[in-house]
Amino acid sequence: MQRWTDPSQTPAGLRPCVATFGNFDGVHLGHRAVLTRLVQEGSERGLPSVAVTFDPHPATIFHPDTLELISPGPLRDDLLATTGIDGLLVLDFTREFAEQTAEEFVVSTFVETLGVRALVVGEDARGFGRGYTGDVDTLRELGAAHGFDVIVLDDLGNGERWSSTAVRRHLDAGEVAAAAAILGRPHTMAGTVVHGAHRGRELGYPTANLAADSLGLVPADGVYAGWLTRSERPREDPERTMPAAVSVGTNPTFDGTIRTVEAYVLDRTDLDLYGEQVMIEFVEHLRPTLRFDSIEELLEAMAGDIEKCRQVLASIVPS
Repeated sequence: MQRWTDPSQTPAGLRPCVATFGNFDGVHLGHRAVLTRLVQEGSERGLPSVAVTFDPHPATIFHPDTLELISPGPLRDDLLATTGIDGLLVLDFTREFAEQTAEEFVVSTFVETLGVRALVVGEDARGFGRGYTGDVDTLRELGAAHGFDVIVLDDLGNGERWSSTAVRRHLDAGEVAAAAAILGRPHTMAGTVVHGAHRGRELGYPTANLAADSLGLVPADGVYAGWLTRSERPREDPERTMPAAVSVGTNPTFDGTIRTVEAYVLDRTDLDLYGEQVMIEFVEHLRPTLRFDSIEELLEAMAGDIEKCRQVLASIVPS
């Protein structure tokens, strides 16, 4: 997948094309359905497939304190690269950019820059252009005027509409399995392993603490079964992806005040992960974060958590 940010530098081999656009936060199954159809449409027409997205997310410009992203820019782009699309144009979203009318945005981006022959969107494609006036009908009108087809996919879901909003709602409640059912994979965070208070090591369960600037929405406080992946290790390395018990919270037993995400790789006390780039996948919520009256009670609970992790992960192949 070719990725670029300057429309004037669009690779010649990617125009004309078939295209789609959106924020793609989380790259969930609904997004993937649109992207799969996009790739299929491109194959049938003998044209490359291109997705157009924005950085930063528009909501962070106008409502910076109201939205925590599931998969911020680099995570989103890596996920998009797995869908089979040929190109990804990431447009710089600013207040000035947002002043374009829906027609100006479509003509400038898709007609003039990409030479689009077909635009593939979900039926929820709306709210683009100045005043949030653009919608599917707008696209159809512009397609008729400028010579491109508009292909609209119905909303999808399995009892619940697949949407980024639904994923955030589940993660905020700690319902990582429900979120995974919409994402099509476990929710992931990525970041650098940093030094913490070293209490885990003192208790016999050394943990990898994610840096505060790690990417990905932090789910509700609690203990989770999951996987830790060492991003810089080759895929065939048996120590690249390992089962882990993941704790999210402030460590109330020790009167902590800083919310952290830390993972204990099962049965491994010999790992030195400091400074490594890792990904943590959240598979299943085991229990809420609790305050224990003694270290003995905490250790008993941790032993139980680890046994539950074994049971949960025993029959699961990591993604």
